[in-house]
Order: sequence, then C-alpha cells, then structure tokens
Amino acid sequence: MVFSLTLALFQKSVGIKTLSLCRTLQFAIFLSLFTVMLFSFIILDKDIYAEEPPLLSLKDGLRMATEESRLLRIASLGEDMSKMEQMIAWSRFLPSINAYARQTFLANQPGARFGYTEVYTSQKEFLSYGVTLYQSLYRGGADISLYRASEKDLEIRRDDIKRLRNLVAVEFINAYLDLLEIDRLINVSEREVESLEAHLKEAMSMYEEGVITRNERLEVEVRLSDARQRLLSLKNQRSFYVSKINSMLLMPLDRDFRIEEIRFDEEEEPEIIGLQEAWQEAINRRPELRIIEKEIEKVRLQQRAKSAEYYPEFFVQAGYDYTENRYQLHEENWSLILGVNINLFKGGATTSEIEKLRYRERQLIEEKERLMDEIRLEVKKFYTGLKNSMDRLSVTGQAVLQAEENLRINRLRFEEGVGKSSDVLDAIALYTLAETNYESARYEFLKARAGLEYAMGKDLVSIYGGEDGSGE
Repeated sequence: MVFSLTLALFQKSVGIKTLSLCRTLQFAIFLSLFTVMLFSFIILDKDIYAEEPPLLSLKDGLRMATEESRLLRIASLGEDMSKMEQMIAWSRFLPSINAYARQTFLANQPGARFGYTEVYTSQKEFLSYGVTLYQSLYRGGADISLYRASEKDLEIRRDDIKRLRNLVAVEFINAYLDLLEIDRLINVSEREVESLEAHLKEAMSMYEEGVITRNERLEVEVRLSDARQRLLSLKNQRSFYVSKINSMLLMPLDRDFRIEEIRFDEEEEPEIIGLQEAWQEAINRRPELRIIEKEIEKVRLQQRAKSAEYYPEFFVQAGYDYTENRYQLHEENWSLILGVNINLFKGGATTSEIEKLRYRERQLIEEKERLMDEIRLEVKKFYTGLKNSMDRLSVTGQAVLQAEENLRINRLRFEEGVGKSSDVLDAIALYTLAETNYESARYEFLKARAGLEYAMGKDLVSIYGGEDGSGE
C-alpha cells in the first residue's frame, strides 16, 4: 500500500512537471511568434513610409531656394564688401595717428666747427621716438562726396540682392510649374495607354470572332506601343525637372519628392490691369532701374570728389618728438603745424579722370533708356502671353468636353459593330490631344501670370509664399 501511494505521488509529480514544461514551451513559441510579427510589422511599416517621397510645396520650395541660392550668397558677400568700403570712406573724416621709435648707430659722431673750435652736436648712438597726428580740414568736399558715393554703392548692392531674389523666385516658380505640368501630362498619357489597352483587349476579342481584320488589330498594337513610348519619354523628362529643382535647392539631384497642385479656378475671371498701367508699375518697381539710377548718382559724386583736387587742401598736424641727445638743450619737443597743399600740375591726369567719369555717366544714361525699352518689351511679352493663355483655356476646355463625347460615341459604335476600330483610335488620339492642349494652356497661364508679376517688379516670394501659394 505504501508502494502504491508512493507510485501515485511520483506519477502526479511527473504530470505536474510535464504540464509546466508544456506551458513553458507554449509561452516561448507564442513569444517568438509575437516578436517575429512585431519586427515584420515594423519593417513593413518602415518600407511603406520609405516608399513615399516627401512633399514639397511651392511656399517651402521658394523659401529654400531664396535662402540657399548661391547667387544670393555671392550677392550678400558683395553687400558686406560695400559695408567695408563705407567704413573706409568714413575713415577719411578721422585723424591719422602714427608713432615711431628707432635706435640710431652712426659711424662718425656729428659735430660742428666754430672758427678753430670743434664741438659735438649729437651722440654717436641715440634713441628717438615720437607721435604724429594728421587731420585734413578741407579737401574741396572730396571726403563727403566719396562717403555719399559709398552709401549709394551699398544701396546698389541691396537692390541687387532684391533683384536676384526675385530672379531666383521666378526661375523656381517656372521649374515648379514645369514639374506640375509634366505630372499632369503623364496622367493624360497613362489614361491614353489605359484606353488603348482596353480597346486592344476588345479588338482581339472581335478579331478572334472574325469581326475585324488582322490589320485593324495590328493598328491598335502600334498605337499602343507609340503611346507607351511617349509615356516613357514624359517620365524621363520628369526626372530631369526633379533634378533641376534639386539643383536649385542644393539637394542631391536624384532625390525624389512629391509636389502639390496650385489652386486654380478656371471659371473665375482673373483681374488684369491695362498694359499702360503695367508698364508704369514696372518702371516704378523694377530694381534694375533703381540700380542704374543710383549708379548714375554714384558716378556724379565721384566726379565731385575728383574735381576737388583742383582746390587746396587745408590740414593740421601735431606731434611729439623725443631724441636722446645730451648736446641739445631740449631732448623732447611738441609741434603744431597749420598747412595747405595745392596740386599745381599732374600731367592732365585729373582732367582725364573727370572726363572718363562723365563718359561713364552718359553711358549709364543710355543704358537706362535701353533697359526701360527691354522692360516694356518684357511686360508686353508676358501680358500678351497671359491674354492668349486665357483665350486658350476657354477654347481647350470646351474641346476636352467635345473630344470626350466623341470618344464615347465612337466606342459605342464600335461595340455595336457599326463603327471602325480606326475611328476609336482617332477619337482616343483626339481626346489625348485636347487634354494635352488644355493642360498646356493651364500652365501657360500660370507661368505668364508669374512672369508678368516679375516683369512688373512685384515681390514673388511674398505673393507665392502665402498660405496656399497660389499667387493670388
């Protein structure tokens, strides 16, 4: 009986241990499966997010382009240089202070003869040092003219930064619109390929039934191959536009990104000012004209500064000198000099330099007139392009609706056996052409609008850097 009880207890103990071991194994297997699923989810989730390129809005792109542009960095360094030139011009109003110190060693001790008497006048070795101060009092207005010219130069640099900032902005806007346009054209081309693939499937079914000939089927296949080639060409072209934008943003050329569409209402009639008003606004706002006007003022100030060389220069000079010499009554001395310098003759250099500056002034005046003509022509170009694109939008929008209805009718005729396959192909091509023309007109309008705003001298960053970046 004791043996039976012991055996029962042993079997129960072994059963408990076996059950515990099974539960442990089950928990370990569950934990392993959970870990594998967790890591798989993390990896898949990472891959999903990694596949989606980042979004680049027009607002963010403009900010990055204008902040990171190498042209603007170079121009900013030019502004810093002009500030230093202004500091140099200001220094002409301040005194010049110089100090010196030297130890002299002579081979023969200086002396003088008074009749039959010889006396020394200086030591053979001596120390000397001193300080001098030179202040120009009047130079015919040259200093103030040069300082004002340096101020004009600094203003020119700042206006040039504004010009380059707007130039970088319009180039980026055009590149962004080119990329948007190519994306829309890729969508149009993909729909064309889908339409042709669907038509080919239906044509092959009808060919097997003997409804259409082999030539009609081959024609569909050729059209489909041509459409696929055009789609491939558009995708390659998109890759170039992406690299172009990356280059503007100083990013790796092969970096991919997504862009967002610019809000645009075709039914809303945009407000366009008259051509004369656009010209006047361009003349008042364009930084190029302000730059050349300030260049003329700068040259005139330089003429005044150069003409001041005909006038005398009044100056004051003060100093302290010490010379170690036991033979002198006073080893140190203070001095004050009031003087005048007059340029009597420099070989005609001053007159020639003044005439050179006068020729430069006349050259800038002619350049200003030429620049005004170019600005008027640029405004007229974008103004005409804007009006033309508005007319095209109206016409092509109607053409898309008509081409879509034409395609629907020809498909029904073909499905019912009363229409030709070539009619469907022509309808697909016509619909694709209408959509292409519409998208081209749409982005031509947006580019012309941005170009006109640039030609009128408006700040594109403030216009297109708003909340929606639509330019409105």
